[in-house]
Amino acid sequence: MTIPESQTDRHANHGSAPASPPPPSNDDDSSYDFKRPTKPDEAGYPPADPAGADGEAQHAIPKPKPDCPPFEKHMRTKPGPPSAGHRQFPLVRPPPECRTYPVPAVDAYIEKMETKIKDPDLYRLFQNSFPNTLDTMVKWHGFAQDADGNATTEELSYIITGDIDAMWLRDSASQLYSYLPFLSASSTEFNDDIKSLNSLWRGLINSHARYIIISPYCHSFQPPPESGIPPTTNGAYKLNNPRPAYDPSKVFDCKWELDSLASFLQVSVGYWTHTHDLAFFARYNWIEAVKAAVDAAAAMRIGTYDEEGRVLPSAWTFTGWTNRGSETLTNDGIGNPVRTNGMVRTAFRPSDDATIFQLLVPANMMWAKYLEEASVMMEELAEGAVHPIDKEKQAMAKDLIQSMRDLAFGIRKGIDADGIVTHKEFGEIFAYECDGYGGVNLMDDANVPSLLSMPLFKYTESRYPLPADATKRDYNKIYQNTRRFAMSAANPYWAQGPAISAVGGPHLGPGKAWPMAALVAGMTAFDAPSGLVDSRGKNIQGSETELVSFVSEQLGMVLNSTSGWGIVHESVNSWQEQSFTRAWFGWANGLLGELIGRMEAWEERNLKVIVAGGGEGLLEKSWQ
Repeated sequence: MTIPESQTDRHANHGSAPASPPPPSNDDDSSYDFKRPTKPDEAGYPPADPAGADGEAQHAIPKPKPDCPPFEKHMRTKPGPPSAGHRQFPLVRPPPECRTYPVPAVDAYIEKMETKIKDPDLYRLFQNSFPNTLDTMVKWHGFAQDADGNATTEELSYIITGDIDAMWLRDSASQLYSYLPFLSASSTEFNDDIKSLNSLWRGLINSHARYIIISPYCHSFQPPPESGIPPTTNGAYKLNNPRPAYDPSKVFDCKWELDSLASFLQVSVGYWTHTHDLAFFARYNWIEAVKAAVDAAAAMRIGTYDEEGRVLPSAWTFTGWTNRGSETLTNDGIGNPVRTNGMVRTAFRPSDDATIFQLLVPANMMWAKYLEEASVMMEELAEGAVHPIDKEKQAMAKDLIQSMRDLAFGIRKGIDADGIVTHKEFGEIFAYECDGYGGVNLMDDANVPSLLSMPLFKYTESRYPLPADATKRDYNKIYQNTRRFAMSAANPYWAQGPAISAVGGPHLGPGKAWPMAALVAGMTAFDAPSGLVDSRGKNIQGSETELVSFVSEQLGMVLNSTSGWGIVHESVNSWQEQSFTRAWFGWANGLLGELIGRMEAWEERNLKVIVAGGGEGLLEKSWQ
């Protein structure tokens, strides 16, 4: 499959995006024509089992069903009965036999929520959107092969973004992260059901680890060779000049985005905390991948000049032949000058746009937070919590612990020093970008990590706070100020209009609001830094009405901005609902499900207060 040069971008307009191949299905065991590899021996490394029941090496699971149309084509037919609300959203979930990776627990949850979500249009939007990645974007899930082509027990997953046939580290991690509550606790027993969410999640971590070891500065990748899926040709390969160079048979596109590495750690920490399966992280290449990520990021902490003014070489550079300023870096690929302050330089944002000032604050926040969390995993691995463990891996884990914490600590100090500024209207706020010289970019972008999304990765809850003699900051107050700034006309990428008002970004330009940002605004209202709930998620006295009103407004805008499709889009013209991009965009659809989950949890924690006040919960509201 070849993508035209104009469509190599993750945020290409959906109307001209190429059709994707028919989605595979795994509706029954016949879809999985492989023999499960045997359990590992006592040393923790399994014997290979390359053959299936028919004696042939197995490559791709599940098999595609030839009569399943591409999801975009299926969606455009607006199948299924319309919802009972005035919006009459169609049911666009593929039929069960065409869903790429069914997870029964997710389907059961969707059915349960039909009795809880009273607004028929909101329920239909949830029904269509929440399972969208599992229904349509798990392009392949299977096993790695060794150098001789024999199957191993290392699971791999390949999850596309939607209408672009490639896997972004950040997007795929975020897409799967929406299903975090459905992971099941695991013992150290090797591998549960290959068709489980746990297995899909492990496969994603293993795929990320492989990709990061291959090209730690790249952000999107081709399918694993084991899948049998041919690589997608990307016209950008001939136009861009990243250094070090990359192999286009393995890498789809290469932009240095720090949040990609942070997303790898996020999805790793999420799996560990929900399953307690630490042994998995000692079994394959996770420790090596973390080392590659830490080394790559550490190399980008160096400023532009040394102490005597000589220009220092950059570990990664990028130039692009383009007519868009956001697609290349200044100064022959090194970007605008940066002064060393402990933060990590990143050339591109989570929107895939070039940074103006390379010290991107939200990406550094996310990276620092998950470095701290993953360092606890490293500590347990180093201390022998897993038996047996390869001695070289154990030694590597031990060496990484302090370097991960030092890197996180340096980032926190750098953000405190240069990433917090005083705004004439809002007081102290976080800058979106800074350069260590005093230059700052005051804005926010819809793509996560953003300033608005900070509570989602709990940056303010560090395990390792600054020393007692360090400057004390009221991060919650700074976040609240930043939140008000981001959702106001003071943010140059606040897109306001009658169709939807939400944060946008330069990727699609002024006036294009991203429903993702409205969902993030709603989600973070349930976090303590917003000032609307306490650290336990309980209402702060007097805030109940404000919280319900705010979240209702965000959901109402998302409901009214689907242009009748009943699924969340990438961006919407804030003045014209019918003008939108990317109707098939898994990341945003998963966030809708996460917001519904937060609403449900909030109601359970605050039910007595809601009932006593004679009010209704958010799930009981009507948007008709």
